[in-house]
Amino acid sequence: MADFGFDTLALIAVIGLTGPALAALPRLRVPVIIGELVAGIVFGRTGLGLIDHTDPTFTLLANIGFALVMFVVGTHVPVRNVALRAAIPKALVRALLVGAIAAVLGVVLAKVFGTGHAALYAVVMASSSAALALPVMDGLHLQGPQVLSVTAQIAIADAASIVLLPLVIDIQRAPRAALGALAIAGGAVVLFFVLRAASARGFRKRVHDYSEDHEFALELRVSLILLFGLSALAVATHVAIMLAGFALGLVVSAIGEPRRLARQLFGVTEGFFGPLFFVWLGASLQVRELGDKPEFIALGVALGLGAVLAHAAGRLLGQPVTLAVLSAAQLGVPVAAATVGTEQHLLAPGEPSALMLGALVTIATTSIAGAFAGRVNRPAPDVHSG
Repeated sequence: MADFGFDTLALIAVIGLTGPALAALPRLRVPVIIGELVAGIVFGRTGLGLIDHTDPTFTLLANIGFALVMFVVGTHVPVRNVALRAAIPKALVRALLVGAIAAVLGVVLAKVFGTGHAALYAVVMASSSAALALPVMDGLHLQGPQVLSVTAQIAIADAASIVLLPLVIDIQRAPRAALGALAIAGGAVVLFFVLRAASARGFRKRVHDYSEDHEFALELRVSLILLFGLSALAVATHVAIMLAGFALGLVVSAIGEPRRLARQLFGVTEGFFGPLFFVWLGASLQVRELGDKPEFIALGVALGLGAVLAHAAGRLLGQPVTLAVLSAAQLGVPVAAATVGTEQHLLAPGEPSALMLGALVTIATTSIAGAFAGRVNRPAPDVHSG
């Protein structure tokens, strides 16, 4: 392949449109990232080989996209919702139950498939995706105490899994990863108090107004500076940059994200860096290895169904089945596991693809559960009208 240049960027931008194109089909309702992943698979090492995921420039841009995607995911966690905090105790109990079942299933799957990655499988199956599940529930207009409680559960599982993943993906380096995670957490805490003090003194609002009046996008610039700074700390401490992005997203969510900044981040991430990252991830996967080792297809399906089974245990604590299955939706953690595992050669050939297959299974079950939940919560027709 030729050197990475504008022609390659144009190609990536074009094939990235596969995501919105598939998502526009009303009967399929395929998540945008699935189309982007598939496009990367077709044009990457599995398929035509037109894009090289090992190119340093492509990898750097993909890592920026990864950090931004996790940043946006963190901002979606409703940290400031007071009612949500009241739902935390019950949500925490359910999350612990799900984690316990996922741990057992992780040991079983690692034993059956002989991979030795029980802890990784447990974290992946116990994870939830706020970025995937919350928009589905919002789109279905789901409301009530049960919905609020499952929202808290998803937020807890999302945050815990992202923190735990760097520790379990490489057990031998877990102590170093723990120190790196503490460094990221400490940096995020410092940023929280600095930004809160700036908000309390009105400095943040003055910057916001000045930036809006002069169209300087200062908040976006500062956010990117902080994101790249935390990402540099993550790289220096040998921690995945996903933790840096997610931690900063939580800080911004806790302080309060201005709508203008949210729109700017959405444009930068969803318009370019996010699709580029998912195309890169698809290009890095060698799906043909699943054909060479069919057992990894079974592993992927087992991971997906195991996640659904673990989360369905919420029914034992009175949670509706549809909401329990919705909480099993996975995205960020399997993506991060596949990305880190591929970059650092921590997973067996075909295992990253198996992780992504498991995520696809949970997305499919989430779509089905969402359809059922939408029917249950559909407003009754007005018999007095017409």
